[in-house]
Amino acid sequence: MSSNKVLIVDDEENILISLSSILEDEGYSVKTCPDAESALKTLEKEEFDVAFIDIWLPKMDGLKLFEIMKEQKREEEVIFISGHGTIEQAVRATKIGAFDFLEKPLSLERVVVAAKNASKKKELLEKEKFFKSELKSDVEIVGESPAMLQLKEQINLVAPSDGRVLIYGENGTGKELVARSIHQLSPRASEPFIEVNCAAIPNELIESELFGHRKGSFTGAIENKKGKFLLANKGTLFLDEVGDMSLMTQAKVLRALEEQKIEPVGASESIKVDVRVIAATNKDLEKEIAEGRFREDLYYRLNVVFIKLPPLRERNSDIPLLFNYYLDYYSKKYKKEKKKLSSSAVKALYECPWNGNVRELKNLAERVIIMHRGEEILEEDLFLKPSSLQRSSDKMYSGSLKEAREAFERDYILKVINDNGGNLAKSAEILGIERRHLYRKLSALKIR
Repeated sequence: MSSNKVLIVDDEENILISLSSILEDEGYSVKTCPDAESALKTLEKEEFDVAFIDIWLPKMDGLKLFEIMKEQKREEEVIFISGHGTIEQAVRATKIGAFDFLEKPLSLERVVVAAKNASKKKELLEKEKFFKSELKSDVEIVGESPAMLQLKEQINLVAPSDGRVLIYGENGTGKELVARSIHQLSPRASEPFIEVNCAAIPNELIESELFGHRKGSFTGAIENKKGKFLLANKGTLFLDEVGDMSLMTQAKVLRALEEQKIEPVGASESIKVDVRVIAATNKDLEKEIAEGRFREDLYYRLNVVFIKLPPLRERNSDIPLLFNYYLDYYSKKYKKEKKKLSSSAVKALYECPWNGNVRELKNLAERVIIMHRGEEILEEDLFLKPSSLQRSSDKMYSGSLKEAREAFERDYILKVINDNGGNLAKSAEILGIERRHLYRKLSALKIR
């Protein structure tokens, strides 16, 4: 049974009654209007999938109504109906974008077929639009450590179901990547994957982002807007950083999950949705519950399957594999020669604490591909902060005073350059020397 919404605009009451009856029997939600003026008012408040519009209407005809809808960038599929339409009118209606043209007396069977086909076209157009804007081709999960093999097994087990998933992990561990992988391996893979970063949206706007709003429902609502729940209909909604939602929004999300219905801001009726929800957080939600910042009932709604992502430091055997993967990726992206890691560089990668996890490692690989000219990547080319540099105050230097001074100077310069993201001008300023003097130092200390 369909749950799509249909608008019927006709000045003949018997047409409104008969069309409404047959379409409601087919499962459509139907609204009727006797003229173009009332139709425009209805369209200000609601969105429809299909509109049946009579060409001959009092005051403003159906073609003019359609032209106004096009100017307003309405997305309804329009089917014109007419008791004495001409070929010229049918051609004009088709040229300006009408889906179909039906003549009266109406064949109810043809009405049903036209509504079904128009609804299908609307769904396909929406899918195409969101696939273009949202789909990311690179969803490969890289890693062969025991922790990553276990993660891949969890994904394969949970993906075919509709069970909600709660993903926990530090920043940069790949929570979105896991969510996308679950979606792509699920029966909903051909439907939209819609992401919401709950931490990035102000509390006063998140309800509108999630559930949509009607024109005029608040200051700045100049047009109707579909919320993420509706955009993700039949697909997957990814609630990233769900622990940052306000308690008021949490209550409304809980209701949406329980009833599978949403109510846009300013709307008078609910809309049924079919959405799989995957949530992610870097917060301890049980602690948040204990401190009154997260609803316990929402936690248990979201936490049907719990997946914990390991930080990079707990799967360091994957570090060279990951780094080489991103080196290859950015070499192709920037059309650069492929580079290889020296043993000193691999050692430095192992010693780095990776507080930013995979995201930090990925950014480093991109920076190396952009900035490094040689074929082989040495330790000093990475500008990392390995443990030996972090403990420089305790480091024991050997050899002559000159050799110890040079070793310390080299370590300190590397640390300052790394702290400033490889920016030599800023590093020179902090070191209190001119930039050309820093270049000479780098050359003398054999820092590439």
